[in-house]
Amino acid sequence: MASAHELVVDLLKKADITVGGDRPQDITVYDERLYNRVIRYGTVGLGEAYMDGWWDANSLDTFIATVLQAHLEKVIEINLASVIAIAKSFIFNQQSGKNAFTVGEVHYDLGNDLYEAMLDTRMVYTCGYWAKAKTLDKAQEAKLDLVCRKIGLKKGDRILDIGCGWGSFAKFAAEKYGAEVVGITVSKEQATLARERCKGLSVEIRVQDYREMHEEFDHIVSLGMFEHVGPKNYRDYFEVARRCLKDDGLFLLHTIGDNVSRTTSDPWITKYIFPGGVIPSAAQIGKTSEGLFVIEDWHNFGPDYDKTLMAWAANFDAAWPKLREKYGDRFYRMWKYYLLACAGAFRARQTHLWQIVLSKNGVPGGYTSVR
Repeated sequence: MASAHELVVDLLKKADITVGGDRPQDITVYDERLYNRVIRYGTVGLGEAYMDGWWDANSLDTFIATVLQAHLEKVIEINLASVIAIAKSFIFNQQSGKNAFTVGEVHYDLGNDLYEAMLDTRMVYTCGYWAKAKTLDKAQEAKLDLVCRKIGLKKGDRILDIGCGWGSFAKFAAEKYGAEVVGITVSKEQATLARERCKGLSVEIRVQDYREMHEEFDHIVSLGMFEHVGPKNYRDYFEVARRCLKDDGLFLLHTIGDNVSRTTSDPWITKYIFPGGVIPSAAQIGKTSEGLFVIEDWHNFGPDYDKTLMAWAANFDAAWPKLREKYGDRFYRMWKYYLLACAGAFRARQTHLWQIVLSKNGVPGGYTSVR
């Protein structure tokens, strides 16, 4: 019977990855216990071993993209951690009202200093739009403007921003388009800084779950929040959006998308980065919005998230000397793994970035796509 070492090395060879090689996708192993850990715990074992310094890659994002393009993750994904995660997703509502604030506490409340250092000057924590942009700041400004143009935003419009982050869209829409914005978030840290950044503008920031909204708005946007909703709540989410949207309004949903329907996320990501997060599929979005919305436009610019994540990783690395004392070296390897592994997933076209424009009754005469 082959050893764990032999099994893992053989798997990597199938993806043209060599242990001890000098190409970007190749890895170096510092602790032989890595092989048993990967076989036993799958992606959790791989990620935790990286955090512990048991292995490294010449280019981590390239390694992850190569693994995913060869579909090696399917060989090792059925392990104890995956089974537990899948079972929990069927039995419990991981994103129920009382659990909805967990991701805010675990991820978004880590420290505004971390995100200020990593993100662009507007602090946009979603995919930039790089069609004509050459810098992260310009890519994020282009994305925010793209959203405004897609919903036909005009002065005086009242907008609901579901998952407003640090107020980047709210501030942009109020300053550049004269809109009135209500932004909701489950992160107290985000809300505090968002209120500070939007001071003096027609912007209200609330710490509030989306299910508590019962007001009417001209348009609704949700940028990078749907990944926290969870399959058990997709229908409720779309029902909330419908009841809060005026009959002639538009709803823009900006979300990461998966090629297949799932009920849970990667176990390592769930454990260390986004508790309760699940990336939706096109089928799940279509089914749960059925009868509530007309899909007017579906725009996929997933490769732009690869560029965005690589820019965030570069900023994080540059700022690390100032952050190190507060966060520690193990956090550095965890955060680096998160950013570069996600970049690899977008590069491999395993995940996507969708902007979906929806209306309640169909735009009279048809919707004109904006790019």
